[in-house]
Order: sequence, then structure tokens, then C-alpha cells
Amino acid sequence: MGDEKGRVLVIDDEAAMRHMLRLVLEKEGYGVEEAPGGSEGLAALAGGSFEVVLCDIRMPGMDGLAFLEQAAKAGPLPTVIMMSAYGSIDTAVECMKRGAYDFISKPFKPDEILLTLGKAGERRRLQAENQRLRRVLNKEIGPEGIVFRSPAMAEVLDMVKKVAHSPSAVLITGETGTGKELIARALHSESPRRGAPFVAVNCGAISSGLMESELFGHVRGAFTGADRERQGLFSAASGGTLFLDEIGELPLDLQPKLLRVLQEGEVRRVGETKPRKVDVRVVTATARDLKAEAEAGRFREDLFYRLDVVQVRLPPPAGAQGGHPSARRALRAPSRRTRRAPGAGHRPGGRRGAQELPLAGQRPGARELHGEDPDLLPRRGDRPPLPSLGGAPEQPRGARQFLPQAGHGASRAGVYEKSPRRHGGQPHPRRPPAGDQPPGPALQNEGLRDRINSWALKSLREQL
Repeated sequence: MGDEKGRVLVIDDEAAMRHMLRLVLEKEGYGVEEAPGGSEGLAALAGGSFEVVLCDIRMPGMDGLAFLEQAAKAGPLPTVIMMSAYGSIDTAVECMKRGAYDFISKPFKPDEILLTLGKAGERRRLQAENQRLRRVLNKEIGPEGIVFRSPAMAEVLDMVKKVAHSPSAVLITGETGTGKELIARALHSESPRRGAPFVAVNCGAISSGLMESELFGHVRGAFTGADRERQGLFSAASGGTLFLDEIGELPLDLQPKLLRVLQEGEVRRVGETKPRKVDVRVVTATARDLKAEAEAGRFREDLFYRLDVVQVRLPPPAGAQGGHPSARRALRAPSRRTRRAPGAGHRPGGRRGAQELPLAGQRPGARELHGEDPDLLPRRGDRPPLPSLGGAPEQPRGARQFLPQAGHGASRAGVYEKSPRRHGGQPHPRRPPAGDQPPGPALQNEGLRDRINSWALKSLREQL
């Protein structure tokens, strides 16, 4: 009995139906187990692992709906497909409400049940792939995915792991470019809310007039242009984490509303009179000294203390320079996935040269490191400088710049003679009189290119 496509539990009080389904499913590679009623189905489900359950609705004793209810209480449901010869839309809807995946009306053709099982298998594969990618993503953006060497950063990540399971608000402080959003994402990925949304917003990037609508939402007709309802960011992050970056930029008139959300756990959309409950963990970040801002009257003191339950202070970039070479190596791998092939079109020595580059301004931040592609940066010794013609001062790019000197036998007058006259037949105002030109033959375009190329190659060999 093969089960390479998964195991199926068939629950039906008709022996002929169970036998027919066993023949059809085993022929397609499914493993099949039978149960004559709902109670027997519960016992089989508790004692084994099944990918799909085919269950009839009308059965003596425990019917299909009662089986669904009891199975959902016992643990996570597998994919359940209900069957009935007395089906209706209301029955199908009730089955879906109780956790069923699909509903099939009897009698059905074998192809119908196989098609439904195929769709259910594809759904299971997508769910498994989604869970796998979530684990990979949590690993990349969690503390394990942050590359560092600094002991100060190690202390920060230790604190992140300690406070991740707490529902308290967290205030992340530090200079611009120290990776405050990375720490906020690590907090979310280590918390019990990791399966819920992580929503990030920069308070300094939204105008004060739209800030309230963005955070709390609005109802239709609340203001000019509100032609439809909109849920705010607090509602979008329900069950998860809302990261408010640059919280010091939040307008003073909105700070009491944010304070109420933190105290009462409820929001009121613009144009609505009834508040709504929300379950959101708020993580904030700022590069300012909020305590000094509160003392100066530019930030509410009560909101500051509500946000500053747990403070995570990030070290400045200068204190983390020891970790930047490792960060460059870690960032090189994802950057190469956007190119044709690793190292394609780059000069030799790129891997070593990236490590030897000085830090930009001696203090690059997280965004600078992500934006830097070490393989594309110029390096000393990769290519000799272009030769300057005759050692003359650099001139604007044009025909005169590429003329060889008199020692190569070229005549500037000849070139002037070949150039068109666009000033009413008169010489160009800046063109020297013909009598002042050194004698020499007229230089054709082909001869000019040949002499420039031979002179440039000779100069290049001398420099090498």
C-alpha cells in the first residue's frame, strides 16, 4: 500500500463508498485508512498522522459536523473535505465555518475527488513552503542575522533577547545609521508575535496633516478626498509590532492620541466616535535626546516615560568599526544575486580590495554598507591613469585637446582648414590668423586618429 502522496482517512457509514474510495486513491498512490463513523474517525485521527480527511456529513451517532467540532478541539486540523448526498449551500458554508477545506456533493466522479485532493496537496505544499521561508527570514533578520564584532553590540543583542518576550514598549536610541530598524525587527522576530505583521513607519516622512489618518485610519467622508474607509497602521499591525521611527518628529497635537493608545489599547479612526481595541506592541526609535526635548517643551513628558519603559542604546558607528569588514563580506552575497554571475565584469583583486577600502568618513552606517558594492569601487593599481597629451594643462574636451604636439608633424592650421566655417564665411573669432600658424601639411581625419593612437600607446608603454 503506497502512501507517497500522503495518507487519507475516509470516514463514511457506507462500506461500498469506503471501498470505492480506497480503490481510487490507492491506485493514485495515496495511503488509505477507513472509519465507519465519527467516533472511530476521532480515534484514528488521534492515533495516526493524516494529510487529508474525507468525511461524510450524515452518519448515525456522531455526524460529520460534530466530528469537525471535536477534531478542532483536539488539535490542529488536517485538510478536511466533507461529502454529502443531501448537500446545500447552507450546509457547505457551515462546514467551512467549522474548519473544512472543501465540500463535495454525492454522487461524484473519481476525477472530481482526485482534483480536489490535488488542490489540497498544493495548498499543503504552499503552507509548508511559507513556514520554511518564515523560519529563514526570522533567522536572517533576527539576532543571528546581524553581523558584528563589537562587544557593545553583543550586549545590545543580549538585551534584545531578554526583552523580546515582554509586552513592554521599547525605545531604541542611537545615531543615524546605527541600525535601529534592524534591532526593532530582531525584537519582533524573537518575540511571540513573530507570526504577525511587523509594520514600520518613519514619522518624519509623513506630513502632519496626514499623520493621524495614517496611524489611526479614517472612515469614508471624514474629510475631503476620503472616498473610502482606510484602516490605520495600528490596525494593520494588529497582533504584531508597530515600529515608529524618528518618534521625536511626531507633532505635539498627535502625542496625546498616541499616549491614549499606549494606555488604553484602543484607537479611534478619524470621523468615528467609537474606539476600537487593538493588540499591538509599540517599538520606537529616535536619534534625539527625548528627555531634553521633553524638558524644553517640544515633547510630552508623560509620553516619553510611557515609551521609555525599556531603552536600548546602540553604540555609535565608530564603536562598531571592528565589525564592518565582516558586514561587507556578509552584504556581498545578497548583492551578487542581482547580477548575472558572481564577479562578472569586475576587475581582478576585487575581493581583497573591498577589505582594504577605508571607511567612508570613517563612520559608515547601516544604510551606507547596504548601498556599497565593493566589487564596483575603484582600486589603486587596477588601471594606469590615462596619459595627458604632451603634459599640457587639461583643456575642455574638444578637437584641440586630442591634437598631437608639433614634434609629431601635425599642423593645427591643417585641421582648422578642414573644419567648417559657420560664421558667415569668416574665421571663428577665437581662431588664430592663418599667417600665425606653423607650416605643415593638412592632416586628414584618418591620419589624426592614427597619430593619436600611436602616441597614446607609446605613452602607455612608458608608464607601464
